[in-house]
Amino acid sequence: MALNGRETHPFMSERSYKFFGRSFLPNIVFIVALVSFTPMLLVSGLVLEQFSVSKQEKLYAHLIEVVNKQAEDIDSFLNERVNNLQFLLVSCGYENLTDESFAQERLIHLQHIYGGVFEDIGFVDEEGIQRFYAGRFKLEKAQYSGAEWFQKAIKNQYFISDVFLGLRSSPHFIITVKHTSQNENMLLKATINFDAFNSLAENLRIGKTGFAFILNRQGEFQTKPHYDMLPSKKSYQDFLKAGKKSKYGTYIGTLNDDSKQGGIIYVAALLKNEDWILVYQQDKSEAFAELTRAQITAGIVIFLGALIIAVMNTILFHKVFNRITEADRDKEMLNRQVIETGKLASVGELAAGIAHEINNPVAIMVQEAGWIEDLLEEEELSQSKNVEEFKSSLRKIYTQGHRCKEITHKLLSFARKTSPTIEKVQINDLIEEVVAITDMAAYTKVSIKTHLGENLPGIHASQTELQQVFLNLINNALHALEKEGGTIDFTSQMETDYILIVVEDNGPGIPEANLDRIFDPFFTTKPVGKGSGLGLSICFGIIKKMGGEIDVHSIVGKGTRFEIRLPLKNQLIEKAENQPILTTKGARSITPGSESVFQKKIELLLVDDEKSYVKTLSKRLERRNIDVTAAFSGVEAIQALRKMDFDVALLDLKMEDMDGLEVLKIFKKMYSKMEVIILSGHVSEQATLDGAKYGAFAYVSKPFSFDELIDNIKRAVSDKE
Repeated sequence: MALNGRETHPFMSERSYKFFGRSFLPNIVFIVALVSFTPMLLVSGLVLEQFSVSKQEKLYAHLIEVVNKQAEDIDSFLNERVNNLQFLLVSCGYENLTDESFAQERLIHLQHIYGGVFEDIGFVDEEGIQRFYAGRFKLEKAQYSGAEWFQKAIKNQYFISDVFLGLRSSPHFIITVKHTSQNENMLLKATINFDAFNSLAENLRIGKTGFAFILNRQGEFQTKPHYDMLPSKKSYQDFLKAGKKSKYGTYIGTLNDDSKQGGIIYVAALLKNEDWILVYQQDKSEAFAELTRAQITAGIVIFLGALIIAVMNTILFHKVFNRITEADRDKEMLNRQVIETGKLASVGELAAGIAHEINNPVAIMVQEAGWIEDLLEEEELSQSKNVEEFKSSLRKIYTQGHRCKEITHKLLSFARKTSPTIEKVQINDLIEEVVAITDMAAYTKVSIKTHLGENLPGIHASQTELQQVFLNLINNALHALEKEGGTIDFTSQMETDYILIVVEDNGPGIPEANLDRIFDPFFTTKPVGKGSGLGLSICFGIIKKMGGEIDVHSIVGKGTRFEIRLPLKNQLIEKAENQPILTTKGARSITPGSESVFQKKIELLLVDDEKSYVKTLSKRLERRNIDVTAAFSGVEAIQALRKMDFDVALLDLKMEDMDGLEVLKIFKKMYSKMEVIILSGHVSEQATLDGAKYGAFAYVSKPFSFDELIDNIKRAVSDKE
């Protein structure tokens, strides 16, 4: 297909080709391929790496365990042979064993039991002469004084020699037990069959290249040399230096060998009081053959996955391109709306932070005022001529503290940090209030008229949210009438189980094409900077949450009519009634005096990281016969509970070291009888739900009335009794 002498791509429409240009398709193909393949390759590489490391660790652990077990078996074999000789000497006695026929009979008995491990036995005196002998060789009167093994054996009670040829010209090794008779040392000597001992090491075979051998400290073989031994002839010390010691005392490492692909793995374990070393070796290529096969399989799977991704991307490109042009048209508008939304979110977060920070100092001020009020009850101060002025000022502090609490609650509600306050609302009063506020605006061409039904029942709803709905509708109508002027009619009336509220204007109306989208988030027909496109979307969400309905009817050139139907029975109330939310409702108002002083001493744990607040509140509580233990962190609180049992605890939810709910759970595990009253400057429905879930007794929001706190403590203590 040609466009002005240029070829267009078969996947792209003529319009898309004009809009995006010649280089768009190659660029997007490259980017999609890069984005698709890079994470897959990275993840696959990491998984393969982790799998390889895990496989190597398991293989090494298995080899270490096998070699360590084989070393224990060999040591056990040698120790048992020494024990056999010791038992033979003790049970038969020196005199009997010097009898050739008796000694021959004992040797046959040993060979029958242990399968030919013992080749012969004999006694060798201090001069190295074998005085008595039983066995198949003619070694009576054999001279061993010059033998290396004899020089070491005569000095030790028990001795195991290295493997050597000796007089019989065949490999074997000697085990001796010293016996002293009539101030003369004699050695009971036994020759151990080399083939029987060698089989212990040869039994350790894994695969085709895995085998074991034993070396002594001089690097001499104590077993038969294998044809595939290390060409470099590593010594006893070489294996210890090159390997890494495991927790079992074995050494594991790798050695390079040009004749072996990938080198050789070896595991070494010390034997015979570290005189011998058992070495297992295996070609690395064979040991990791299973891992290599898994890596090859994974590579094939990755390749096939990449191929499928490439094919699917190519197939889907032409479908995506048809939608890109339309998406780009909306891009600019959406970007502006996102910026507005970001501003709202930032303001909300700022409001939440301010509200949180205000509540704690306000709570301190209220408690300090309460402490002053407590002091004024003392006799010397109560007679002061200005005491009433003091009390009047304190009451004003309480009032302003309550106002601050209400302000912060509204800030948190604006930032969506608290659930809306559900209360009984008179719709007509609310409409008149909203209209009165709106009339103060400078819209001289617009008049607002109300037609309110009589005797409308109150409904349970959030007054703040309904105000927001009505204000949004009026503001939209005012904007529509801004140029030409007109009238806004506000109507309310009963309609079966609903209250019907109508907001109607005689403005230019809404085009039919936009009617289906006006409740969509970010949709707006206002100029840039005049609206975020969220107002009607928020109104829709609020009304639906209340179980109501909102509809719009509009005719271009004649006006727009919004109809809101609110149910008399609010679903929010039904939901709230079925949830275990902590509350302090029902708390009696207690005036300072004898009623607020406990007759019995109360042990109370106060947990809060505001030290000034804790200090003041503690002084006030102690005047009511409450013994207060203060903790300024969750850790301190837990330590305090370990030392003694408390009747009740006051727990702040927000602390630097630990979350208050985590501390609550620990409290209930440590001492379930202690009631916990949550204190918080953050009023949250979720926090109260979580507190009830973990066993809190009550939830008190800062700044609170001290009498309310005392009443909750009294109820907590009385419930325990």
